[in-house]
Amino acid sequence: MRFRRKYKTPAVINHGVIPLNLVDIAFFLVMVIVALFVVEVPPKKAIMFVTLQYNVTYTIDDNSEQFDFYDYGPKDIATISFYMLVAIKVHAVIQECILDKINRYLQLSKPEQSKFNESGQLALFYLFSFIWGASILNAEEFTMNLTSFWKDYPFSRMLFQEKFFYICQIAYWLHALPELYFQEVQKEDIPRQLCYICLYITHISGAYILNLQHLGLILVVPHYLVEFIFHALRLFYFPDENMQKGFIIWALLFIMVRLLTLTVSVLTFGFGLARAESPGFSIADGNFNILPVRIGCLSAVCSTQAWMMWRFVNFQLKKWREHVKDQIPEKKPANPKKKRTKKEPGKQQPFCSDYICRGFLFSFLPPEESFRFFSSLQVNNFIAVKFPRRLCFQKEVLL
Repeated sequence: MRFRRKYKTPAVINHGVIPLNLVDIAFFLVMVIVALFVVEVPPKKAIMFVTLQYNVTYTIDDNSEQFDFYDYGPKDIATISFYMLVAIKVHAVIQECILDKINRYLQLSKPEQSKFNESGQLALFYLFSFIWGASILNAEEFTMNLTSFWKDYPFSRMLFQEKFFYICQIAYWLHALPELYFQEVQKEDIPRQLCYICLYITHISGAYILNLQHLGLILVVPHYLVEFIFHALRLFYFPDENMQKGFIIWALLFIMVRLLTLTVSVLTFGFGLARAESPGFSIADGNFNILPVRIGCLSAVCSTQAWMMWRFVNFQLKKWREHVKDQIPEKKPANPKKKRTKKEPGKQQPFCSDYICRGFLFSFLPPEESFRFFSSLQVNNFIAVKFPRRLCFQKEVLL
């Protein structure tokens, strides 16, 4: 009798096809948006995806020079979605053209490849964002005066570079969420990556919506510098594990940035905004300077910094224990030798039959006769043969 083979019907949607063609899908959507400029579509609908919205122009009376400022609104969602697709394309180009070639050269294991790709992508992003953010701070001179973080609040008007920086930051961290699936990240790394991605989205979006762009810039730029140093050192650590001296510099800078973040946040929310001249709550004016909002923002920043320091201390303690354990030589367990009991010379070990005979004699003979009989008779094995064992065994308890 023949056995028929069972053929499985192919799935309509194969999950393995989506990650491989993700770049093509993103590029196709970008080209569709760009094609809207060619076809007969209202320009405002197409420009909404590419250019920044809510432009406000100011003109000074003395000079005819005009200044362009930007506000935020619901149309920014379309702009963020477009640049999120661009980030997916850039992510794939960096992966294929740079990181994959280095992985083939180093021949790393799969867990190391996953961490190497993560550090490579983040190192380039942190470096680019740090240079961009530092240039904005230098142009607007925020760092020269600390009172600029709360003076003339709300900062409802942003320059082009400042708003475009926040749009790109939110778009990049939103694109990192689907990348967890498309890049086939290991299950052990997903909770860790998902945690810091959500923290970035929450803090950067909060600073953007609450009109705290100046404070967000001064906090995110040094943080990106420290993170760039960490991931750059991590890239050099995978080929050569002896390169660990640079992590000491990173650890010192990490602690300094945590203290700087806490200090600036307490000064801004605890003293600066609390003593503002026009406190109040107005969504239309973009003024969120009320006590619950200040407490919520300060607690969010402090809790995040405390969580980062807790993880940092646990990581350093773990490495220190491993280092101490490697320094201590392992002692070989001593093999206990069995001590052999030496028999005394000239002394014969008693047999069980001797004890059985003694119990039989003590039970049937009078005490005086048994003592006299035992003193004159040598008890050994042949006596046990004279008596049946079943009779002697009953008197064994009398010994």
